[in-house]
Amino acid sequence: MFLILASVLATLIVMFIVTNFTLGEKKIRRDIPHLYTVHDPQFQRTMGVMLGPTIVPGNRVEVLVNGDGIFPAMLEAIRAAKQTITFETYIYWSGDIGRQFADALAERARAGVKVHVLLDWVGSSKMEDAQIDEMRQAGVEVLKYRPLRWYNISRINNRTHRKLLVVDGAIGFTGGVGIADKWTGNAQDPDHWRDSHFRVEGPVVTQMQAVVMDNWMQTTGKVLHGADYFPMQQPAGDSAAQMFSSSPSGGSESMELMYLLAITAAKKSIYLSSSYFVPDELVLQALIDAVGRGVKVQIITPGKHIDTDIVRRASRGQWGKLLEAGVEIFEYQPTMFHCKVMIVDELLVSVGSTNFDDRSFRLNDEANLNIYNEDFAQQQIAIFRQDLQQSHHITLAQWQARPLLEKIVEHTLALAAPLL
Repeated sequence: MFLILASVLATLIVMFIVTNFTLGEKKIRRDIPHLYTVHDPQFQRTMGVMLGPTIVPGNRVEVLVNGDGIFPAMLEAIRAAKQTITFETYIYWSGDIGRQFADALAERARAGVKVHVLLDWVGSSKMEDAQIDEMRQAGVEVLKYRPLRWYNISRINNRTHRKLLVVDGAIGFTGGVGIADKWTGNAQDPDHWRDSHFRVEGPVVTQMQAVVMDNWMQTTGKVLHGADYFPMQQPAGDSAAQMFSSSPSGGSESMELMYLLAITAAKKSIYLSSSYFVPDELVLQALIDAVGRGVKVQIITPGKHIDTDIVRRASRGQWGKLLEAGVEIFEYQPTMFHCKVMIVDELLVSVGSTNFDDRSFRLNDEANLNIYNEDFAQQQIAIFRQDLQQSHHITLAQWQARPLLEKIVEHTLALAAPLL
């Protein structure tokens, strides 16, 4: 416990020093009345017109569960590329899976495919320069997003957290997975994480490509366009969808507003899988209000297997009001739980890179795919319930019975939640 307290103190000191560099736009409290449900056509008009790109029909979305299901599908798409590959990701580390992706991307570049890879400077810090050099020698255009320079130190915490792969402008992938060996396997032990990713076909892939291009243009000044990147899209399925994005330079809190509107519209149920659940007062109150309307709210977060214990403790420090209101909270037991999925009223499914914390809502560049399809939502609920079976239900009595020192640590970190 001494080490935990020391870690807490050090973290708070560092956060105090860098707070002027990390906090984005001034937060404005939003009053969002409950006017309609997600099934009401007005909800989709609001989501598609006021907040984000148009919701487009004719999409097919396939869920990929854990590394054994995710990486083979991504690599298969890369190896079959004919014209273009655009790839933006936060985590890319050296290792076996990193080597497989580098080899596949390099092979396609040598075959004449235009391959563009944008890696976050912080998230790719564990990637060997030699691997990047090998890709570049093969013709892959590899760039780092916002490398540290003296003139941009104030934006050191503004990272791209997006996970987007688009092949030939026709097949897209997004979700929570990074390119690192801990995402391989099937969540069979603490060394192999639990995560979900999604393969997409149809008109919404054009929106996914546009999101990738946004940061590519910011980084390079080059505009990638034409039929190789934006081909004509034919209907591929029966799901309506939109690709929603946010960034500090283009409305840093729009992602939180999207979540707030969805939570406020809920009438029946909210199922939330969240790897880092440290919401602000707006989101906390929206969830509490939802329960007050009779909405069933269940949340799965990581348990003891988590890569950032400080985040877990800050999260737990906030649970009192939620548990008192009737929100059900579960901690996933077998391994790190890295999923980022929200299902509202068995219709709307929002998946992507966004966490329920201020870093995602105000600092990072994020991207979420919103799918409007009842059958797809039922499939995701079934997966959620499978995860519930491997999770521990935290009751209000259990939360209140924590040791005193644990309460002090978690309450202190909860106060610092906006800085995490």
